[in-house]
Amino acid sequence: MDDLLQVSGLTAEFRAGSAAAHRAVDGVSFDIAEGEVVGLMGESGCGKTTLAHALLGLHDRDCVDISGSALFRGQDLFLLGERALQKIRGAKISLISQEPGIALCPVRRVGDQIAEVMHAHARLSWKDCRIEAASWLDRTGLQPTDRFWSAYPHQLSGGQLQRVVLAQALICKPDLLIADEPTASLDARNQAEFVDLLRKLKSQFGLSVLLISHTAEIQASLADRLLVMRAGRIVEQGTLAQMFRNPSDDYTRAMLCPAAAGTDRVRSRARLEEFAAT
Repeated sequence: MDDLLQVSGLTAEFRAGSAAAHRAVDGVSFDIAEGEVVGLMGESGCGKTTLAHALLGLHDRDCVDISGSALFRGQDLFLLGERALQKIRGAKISLISQEPGIALCPVRRVGDQIAEVMHAHARLSWKDCRIEAASWLDRTGLQPTDRFWSAYPHQLSGGQLQRVVLAQALICKPDLLIADEPTASLDARNQAEFVDLLRKLKSQFGLSVLLISHTAEIQASLADRLLVMRAGRIVEQGTLAQMFRNPSDDYTRAMLCPAAAGTDRVRSRARLEEFAAT
């Protein structure tokens, strides 16, 4: 497979006045091929979200120094200005996060908010954008579409809001989806349904995905390859089967088999063993 994204030596340092700079991401290198799902695991605060935001140029350049390179279809994202990045965000690379309510305007109907993404990037009439938005409500399981189109964010559940944000992210059929802990705010049932939906859409549209999640079972369900991040660095990478059977250090082992009590730990390990065997 051809590489879609090639990241080399990505470093992100936060500056705060006279205080010493904090290096949140330290010399990270990885690639994502066409149609590949790459999982990024690590404990909270290890730099996963900082990395994702750096790729899209979402950090305040007056406060954060970004170095290294990120070649997206041969174009270095870190060398682009804001206007060029605006043409890429949502159209070529999309981002969904764990808090869908924050990404949506509370006083606008969700159907219009989905249509607006396409209207900002495509040379289509507002009518055509609305038609495409309605089709994405259907694709993401929000039926009947007319009822969900007219809803405001506060009228929907967390799982439904995450589907709205996913529809926003995919309406322009981007080449790369960055999913930052997309199931963290969902209950177990909605987590499973969202993972199944993401797997289906990934297969249908040939998406490449950077899947950020500290949950080993979610990574096992979707990721072709895993990156394990600790204190801003990639400490291990490979398939889940490779890491599960022969992790290089205790940190990776702890991420794949988190401490749990009683039967929950047994069941979790059994499920991971099943994934690792396939």
